[in-house]
Amino acid sequence: MRVLTLVFICCIASLAQASDEAMQRFSRINADPVLREQAYAAGQERMLFCGNCHGENGNSKRPYIPNLAQQNPVYLFNAFEKFASGERKDFVMSKLAPTLTLEDRVNIAIYFGQQQLLAHREPVDAALRQQGEVTFKSICTGCHGVHAEGRDNTPRLAGQPAEYLRKALTRFRDKDPSRAGSVMMSIAADFNDAQISALATYLQQLQP
Repeated sequence: MRVLTLVFICCIASLAQASDEAMQRFSRINADPVLREQAYAAGQERMLFCGNCHGENGNSKRPYIPNLAQQNPVYLFNAFEKFASGERKDFVMSKLAPTLTLEDRVNIAIYFGQQQLLAHREPVDAALRQQGEVTFKSICTGCHGVHAEGRDNTPRLAGQPAEYLRKALTRFRDKDPSRAGSVMMSIAADFNDAQISALATYLQQLQP
């Protein structure tokens, strides 16, 4: 019952969004093929600094940093807005996001959303992977999708580096103040280290 309740809460929770004006501008550009292509080209030029950590093609250069390739552009844009406003905090992103214009944030989100994810292909512990699959399918699919592909307002988890996933889930479980307000605080509250490791192992090999 607790699992079902948490999934229900996750699905109906009102996640903080970008301002109406910003989201309207993003939606208009993202829905128009010509404007989207222009935004992609502009984003390709502007994301050079982002590529130092996230990779030029959105595939992370460091295992503790998320892949942005093939991430839902709406989610990426909202994440940018949260970093820019200070609602979400990160040592690097909290400094970078406010220096970008609204157009920059739109363009970069669209650029990375169209890149191809290169999922982890190295062998992993089969038993640990299976345990992670069971946990994911029983708790996480309601918000993140059957294949961890994510939705507009929830991130794609498939293909993310295991180290990044372990770090993120641990911060949620331990109620890190920088993630305050996230519904994941409740979802991850009862996870132990073994469950977190199993989830990370399973998700890193998924292809959305």
